[in-house]
Amino acid sequence: MSRFTHLNESGQAQMVDVTDKAVTQRLAEAESSVQMQPQTLQLIIDGGHKKGDVFSVARLAGIQGAKKCSDLIPLCHPLMLSSVTVDLQADVDNSCVVIRAVCKLAGQTGVEMEALTAASVAALTIYDMCKAVDKTMVISGTRVLLKQGGKSGHWQAD
Repeated sequence: MSRFTHLNESGQAQMVDVTDKAVTQRLAEAESSVQMQPQTLQLIIDGGHKKGDVFSVARLAGIQGAKKCSDLIPLCHPLMLSSVTVDLQADVDNSCVVIRAVCKLAGQTGVEMEALTAASVAALTIYDMCKAVDKTMVISGTRVLLKQGGKSGHWQAD
């Protein structure tokens, strides 16, 4: 069995040393969704929510979440992100908001955690803004969709 990279010889947690890894272009895309009552989704689409533009606030929160990832996830490297995009789409047929986050950089470690954090924080922000009108919301489906760059190369979810 291979050695765990986040444990030292004494079994204590450690940050992985990426000093000798090559700097490569890296990209990760993640998604999450927030299921809600149809009336709640329509309120967001119509821009009629008392707390303001839910999508704009969630987008900004997701971007900020990606930038703060290393403050939230132990042993996560602080990264110099070159791009973070958060796209929110209303899916009326399924009464949900689908969130897609893409993070990019040129660096020595991947950006999957940053993309996952962006999608998660955007979903949490939607929940926070809408919880007064819909207590039944469910956040689900948070996952990595795509990863590019680094030694392991390209990976895409089915």
